[in-house]
Formats: sequence, structure tokens, C-alpha cells
Amino acid sequence: MRNAARETASRRLSRAERRRQLLDTALAIVREEGADRLTLGHLAARAGVSKPVAYDHFGSRSGLLIELYKLIDAQQSSALRDALTAGERSLEETAEMLAAAHVHCHADTSGEWHAIGAALAGSEEKEAVYQELLDGYVQLFAAVLKPYCGLADGELERRCIGLIGAGDALSAAMVRGNCSEAEAAKALAALIRGGLYAPAR
Repeated sequence: MRNAARETASRRLSRAERRRQLLDTALAIVREEGADRLTLGHLAARAGVSKPVAYDHFGSRSGLLIELYKLIDAQQSSALRDALTAGERSLEETAEMLAAAHVHCHADTSGEWHAIGAALAGSEEKEAVYQELLDGYVQLFAAVLKPYCGLADGELERRCIGLIGAGDALSAAMVRGNCSEAEAAKALAALIRGGLYAPAR
């Protein structure tokens, strides 16, 4: 009777609502039990739906992991965008905020982000998705920093790729315990400020 009631309740959700519920449940599984425990069958059981429902939404375990990867990135990018578009700031303030937000994203999602990434290791799909997310992040960095420099768009984007790589390396050092979050953010902010100067002609 209880299962029938759950299935009845499940039919009340729209497809988009059901997908979000499944992703939220999948993220909870990764946080509580680890990425290795995340299968479509286990997800279905935890979410109170039949296994075909989970397969219908994600197709495969890799498909589910990729959607989780995208979800975490979207949440972090949205928070970063909201923080950076609120009010006017100097270059110094913008660099500090951008660096702090970038490093904090790694600190805040180190558990599930890295667990999901590890579960997808070696996957061609992961590489394609990672490049897509990186491209979007580069555009976000470039849009935020554009008002503070006279660099051509292409040069600014290339420098942002380098800055993001440096930020990822500093964040990885932080996660390993080699420096604090504040130290990593301070170093990245200095690199951001220094990276915006146009070369002398």
C-alpha cells in the first residue's frame, strides 16, 4: 500500500520536477554514501520510484553523473555571477571577490565535486562536458574583468583561461592542506590584477 501511494505521488510531479527530485536525491547519496554507491537502481529506491523512471531521465549511470556535475557547476556559477553583478567595485575589490568566490567553490564542493569527477575519470563524455563548462566559466571571468582592462577580447579570454587554471591549482593545493582558503584566494587575486595589464608597445 505504501509503495502504491508513493507511485501515485510520483505521478503528480511534472517531468522537470521529477528530474530535479532525482538529482537532489542523487546528490544526497553521493554526500552520505559516496559516489560508488550511486547507481540508477539505488537512486530509484531512494527516490521512491521505479527503476525505469530513473533510466528514462538519465539513460545510464554516466549520464546521471554528468548531470550532477553540471548541476553543481550551475549552482556555483550562479552564486558567483550574482555576487559579482551586485553593485559597482574597483578592480581591487573585483579581483578579491572573484578570487575568493572561485576558491570557495572548490572548498564548498570538494567532497561531491571531486567524488563525481573521480567516478567519471577517463570518460570521453566527462572531457566534453568539462570543456563546455570551462568555456562558460571563461566567458564569465572575461565579462566581469572586461571593464578594467583594454585587452582585445581574444587576449582577455586567453588570460582568463590561464587565471582559471591558476585558480584551480591553488584550490587543489588548499584542498590538500598546503595553504588556507584565504591564502589561496589572496594569491589568485594578485594574479588576476597582474594578468590584466596590456603589454607595452
